[in-house]
Amino acid sequence: MNLFCVPLPAVALLVVALLNVALFGEDDVSMEIQRNDEAGELTVVMEGREILTYQYGPDFAIPHYWPVRSPSGKLLTVQHPNPYPHHRSLWIADKLQCDGGPVVDFYHCVKNYNQKDQPESGFRHFIRHQRFGEVKAEAGRAVIEAELTWFVNKTTPVLDERRRVSVTALGKGEYLLDLAWELKASHGDVKILSDDVHYAWPYVRMHPQFSGESGGTLVNDRGQQGQSGTHGQVAKWIDYSNTVAGTTEGLALFIFDEGNEHRWLTREYGTFGPRRPEAYSGSKFNLRVGDSLRGRVGILVHRGDVNSGKVAVRYRQYLEGRH
Repeated sequence: MNLFCVPLPAVALLVVALLNVALFGEDDVSMEIQRNDEAGELTVVMEGREILTYQYGPDFAIPHYWPVRSPSGKLLTVQHPNPYPHHRSLWIADKLQCDGGPVVDFYHCVKNYNQKDQPESGFRHFIRHQRFGEVKAEAGRAVIEAELTWFVNKTTPVLDERRRVSVTALGKGEYLLDLAWELKASHGDVKILSDDVHYAWPYVRMHPQFSGESGGTLVNDRGQQGQSGTHGQVAKWIDYSNTVAGTTEGLALFIFDEGNEHRWLTREYGTFGPRRPEAYSGSKFNLRVGDSLRGRVGILVHRGDVNSGKVAVRYRQYLEGRH
């Protein structure tokens, strides 16, 4: 069986995510974590400034990361875009079915209200944050571990998820997120029903001010540009950058190379993200009870464009675990 779809001990997920964090970064940059359980927000603060917030409150059907801020403090991503109000900045969701139960589209979360078109009625299908694991901040680095469960009809669990994000300061307001996850079929067999349009793991929805429609540049490691050149193509990384109010900044997504090729979803309006390896992408497959889907990406928030931001160099450093 492909290594992407075998059971993964929790400790292995945590160890693999630690590899690069321990080996590069700027140790003289202050980092702290601010936690507000009442609001369902956990914020990473670097040099006294919010750079990333984990949104885990029950008002949302999907835990996600927003805002994600640029080195100069601008919003790089958007939480409630129009159109596509189900997009959530930086997130993981999919369409699935467990043991003959209903087909549930967690991605289109606004279709899962208890009463149609009434957000105030709450959700009947959702992904819920259960608890935190390790949460710490030290000079130049922060770590957030979270355990989540995917629920159908409010009470039926279908997937258990472990997620770890490490934040490493790179200096001058730049930083790297190293996001690793494991989704385990702990409660029965699960059919994954992704299609070619509505999934990427993870998804990123850029703020309109950084989108291709606003003059932003979308480019992959092969030099292919724009939606027409990058959508559905194999790539190791993709960068989205633009000049906003006179300052050029961007966000790049890195594939942690586990030996598989990944195709990408890209859109000029600002959405992009990698697909799973080909054997588990754009086709329906079963995740047997006890088996896991896992993945890992780097998310580089940088100054400049793809060239001046040294995206290719930093991708190599990410793989090597150094800076």
